[in-house]
Formats: sequence, structure tokens, C-alpha cells
Amino acid sequence: MEKLLAQLIRLYLMPGQATGQHPAATPLVSDDGLTRAIVIDFPRAAGDESGHWAQLCEVANTLQEKLGFPAPAVSVTGADAFRLWLSLREPVPVADVRRFLSLLRSAWFPELPLHASSTVELPPCLHGATGKWAAFIHPGMGASFAGEEGLDIAPPAAAQLAFLEGLESIAPAQFEEALAAMHRPRETAPPQAPLAAPPDGLLLKDATLEDIVRHLHAMGIEPSFRHVLPGRA
Repeated sequence: MEKLLAQLIRLYLMPGQATGQHPAATPLVSDDGLTRAIVIDFPRAAGDESGHWAQLCEVANTLQEKLGFPAPAVSVTGADAFRLWLSLREPVPVADVRRFLSLLRSAWFPELPLHASSTVELPPCLHGATGKWAAFIHPGMGASFAGEEGLDIAPPAAAQLAFLEGLESIAPAQFEEALAAMHRPRETAPPQAPLAAPPDGLLLKDATLEDIVRHLHAMGIEPSFRHVLPGRA
């Protein structure tokens, strides 16, 4: 658990922030209004079990393909939502995060709220209302969680750690360039288009289900995310 907490601190928490014993609710904003994380919720709409997953993938793909950001983390909340986790290498004012999300909406996603959370539950943690576990997941397997965004049992810390170890943070220059790019005249930006249903399989990258399973096995993770394969603990 200490290694997992170290990765959460590396990626998302403010320098010197006390985390105690992995509290369920953790502030992402310092007392002076700075943050290193942009955590966006994609809640399930009534009567639509997969639309929020499609929205998350559209946003994640745009961030990587149009703005050159590193791959984000993805989690389930244990309730009815997916979360997209963006890591900033250096703290920025919360006002800059709000401006970034506002520009992102204007450029490509006018129909989505795209609000960043200021306090968040650090996976893995148990959701008190549903009794299910919030957890980081492989982004290619998200569609299998649509309609049931949580785990019945606690995921192993080693598997959660494997999902975070390879992630990179957004460099200050990347973030500033993204803000500048979205400030440019709208005719230089790609035309707005309605959200389309994503293809089956891995949604954030081009891979087959076999590729996903092979990748998970290489990290010592059983594809259900519920335990680590023998010899990998």
C-alpha cells in the first residue's frame, strides 16, 4: 500500500500534503489555490449504461491526439461514474484548470460539463452507499464496467500500482501550449462534431482484446482486476 500511495502522491497530490492512512476523501487543492490534478467525473445518465464511457473516451482521445498530453488514468467510483485523472507535473492555480476546461468545452465538447473535482476519493476505496470498490482500471476495459462502475471485492494494491507506475505527468510547457492552442481562432481548430459511439475493445488506443489481456498478464494482473497472478505479488 505504501508504494501505491507513493504513486498517488507522485501523480496527483500537492507537495507536502499529508495523506494519513489513505483517507477516503482527499483535497486536491492547496490552501493557496494550487493543484496538480484534474479529475473529471463522467456520471451514468438514467437509461443509458454506456454513453458516459463513450464521452470519457472522446475526451481522453482528444487530450492525447489534439493536445499531445500523456495517457490519463481511468477509474470507476464504486457508484455510477467513471473518472478521468490528469496529472500536472507542477502545481497550477485552480483558475487555470477552470480556464483549461472551459476552453476544452468550447473547442470540442460544448455539450459536456467537464468540471474538475476539488476533493476526491483515492482508489482503491469502498463506496459507503453501494458497498462496491472504487478502483483504477485498464482504460481498454472500461466498457465492461458500464452500468456497474465498481468492484465487488477490493482490488489488490499491486494491480492498482501497476496501472499508475507507467503514467507520466503533463509538463508545464505542454499545459501552457494547450491553453494557447485553444485560444487561437476557432477556424484553426478541428470542426466540432457530435459524440460518436466508440468501437468495441480498447478505446483509448488501437488494440484488440487479446492485446489487452496480454498487456495485463505482462504486468501480472488477471483481467478481472481482482487479483495478481501467481509469482507477481
